[in-house]
Amino acid sequence: MTSYFFNDLLSTIVDRGRAIVERGREKRPSGRSVAGLAEDLLSGRGEATGVAMARDLLDTYASLDSAGRTGFFRALATEFGADTETVQEAARAYIEDPSEANAMRLHGASEPRRQELIRRINRAPGGTAALVAMREDLLQRLRDHPDFKPVDDDFAHLLGSWFNRGFLVLRRIDWSMPAAILEKIIRYEAVHEINGWDDLRRRIDPPDRRLYAFFHPALIDEPLIFVEVALTTEIPDAIGPILAEDRQPIDPAQATTAVFYSISNCQTGLRGVSFGNFLIKQVVDELARAFPSLKSFVTLSPAPTFRRWVEAQRTSENNGTLLPGDEAKLALTDTPGWNGDAAIVDEVRPVLTRLAAQYYLQAKTDRGTPPDPVARFHLGNGARLEQIDFLGDASPKGLSESYGLMVNYLYDPKSIERQHEVYANKGEVAASAAVKKLLRGAPEPRALALAAG
Repeated sequence: MTSYFFNDLLSTIVDRGRAIVERGREKRPSGRSVAGLAEDLLSGRGEATGVAMARDLLDTYASLDSAGRTGFFRALATEFGADTETVQEAARAYIEDPSEANAMRLHGASEPRRQELIRRINRAPGGTAALVAMREDLLQRLRDHPDFKPVDDDFAHLLGSWFNRGFLVLRRIDWSMPAAILEKIIRYEAVHEINGWDDLRRRIDPPDRRLYAFFHPALIDEPLIFVEVALTTEIPDAIGPILAEDRQPIDPAQATTAVFYSISNCQTGLRGVSFGNFLIKQVVDELARAFPSLKSFVTLSPAPTFRRWVEAQRTSENNGTLLPGDEAKLALTDTPGWNGDAAIVDEVRPVLTRLAAQYYLQAKTDRGTPPDPVARFHLGNGARLEQIDFLGDASPKGLSESYGLMVNYLYDPKSIERQHEVYANKGEVAASAAVKKLLRGAPEPRALALAAG
């Protein structure tokens, strides 16, 4: 009821502000551009009129076609930055007198005008959600318009502040949740597609299944990120049994392992805003309190770029990655249905698992980080690469992305912080002895690093 009260109050303020705005517009030409509305919004001082003008700007933006939105972002990039003369004047003042007051003056002068514009737009009813959607539009244009990057930096800076951990609410998603939220869970699942309501119920209703999501007060019914959890008696090596329609649930009190088998970011406009590390750590705490029998917290994760990396090694001369005879065995995976042929599976298993160990432990991007984005996420959170699962995902998607390979990352509360520091400061990948053992017979790491670069 409190939420509805404040929404009604804000709507009343907006309506009154719009009346004032409309009276003022009688003296101005109609058909203001969205950039013109942005200038009006920045020049205004009244709270009620400011909120109404922000809503008008969002309504006008929503009516634009693709070219019109691109034009708006171009205006933000070229017309709403910091004032050069003001920055230079503040910089000279600070050089002459490096006082706190002059430092603050320089800081304020160097802030682009569009940051204040974004703050004012955020005051409109639904402004936060609209800005998240606006940034999604912006991200779609960055490749073709790299000069829009400063605009995106400002969006990311402000959204990162507004969506920090202190504002996030963790909620367990179960079958009693409103249908609108459950529908979004189905739509946003990005790792293992949810095939309708029955499939969703199998993932959230049994006693040995959990789904947790982060929400933000400004996006009440919009999950930001969610994680699906299976409670098991051992570390799984395949996704099929977890998602099987005919599986038999276990008593969660008997479970020893919590498996995070799917993590989905829901809002493209919040890309780069960190949620996942907080989500996993809080869910670990929640589960540990609810089920004292749990001893291990692991993921069952995809390897979305592994096959692409292997194919690059196959087509590269002097790659330093493949051993004699590897190519002939890898060629067997080009045979349709190879994963169902026991003879082929026996041939390629040792090659693919060794290459996986090289991929995770030795290969680096130009930035010196692991090439796998899922690995970067979990290793950066302090997890350990625990197990490589050959043919863990034999679905068409799994085979096309990773030859069906999956991996387990272990979250050990006792070593998370230490492993995070080692990875962040030295780039070292924490891995189990079983994974490291797979490197036996592999080429020297230096040769692989050169090939990967």
